[in-house]
Amino acid sequence: MTAPKTLVVLLALASVSACGIIKPSEDRLLFDGKSFKAKAKPVDKKASPTDFTVVVKGASASLDGAREAGRHEGTKFCVQNFGSSRIDWKVGPDTEPQNLRISDDQLTFAGKCQRP
Repeated sequence: MTAPKTLVVLLALASVSACGIIKPSEDRLLFDGKSFKAKAKPVDKKASPTDFTVVVKGASASLDGAREAGRHEGTKFCVQNFGSSRIDWKVGPDTEPQNLRISDDQLTFAGKCQRP
């Protein structure tokens, strides 16, 4: 193959492979029209694996949205780890606003996954 033909083939392959690329911002879930970074993790994986916390960053953008992002992340955590979406929230999305844990623009929930 000559250099120009090789270049054409490489450009064609590159353009076809780029068709499936999705920007991460287009793939995010929105809550109250906003995107939140949320992370759920176990409190103590060995002693009580079903107890977990969820931290939602940027809670000041929308408290309602942050609450729903936290609910979603907690539900996802329980389904992936225990096969159930049932959660006993100690502090969660339905907690009265004055009793929520908000610090440094982060909302923190605590819950326990209920096994099926």
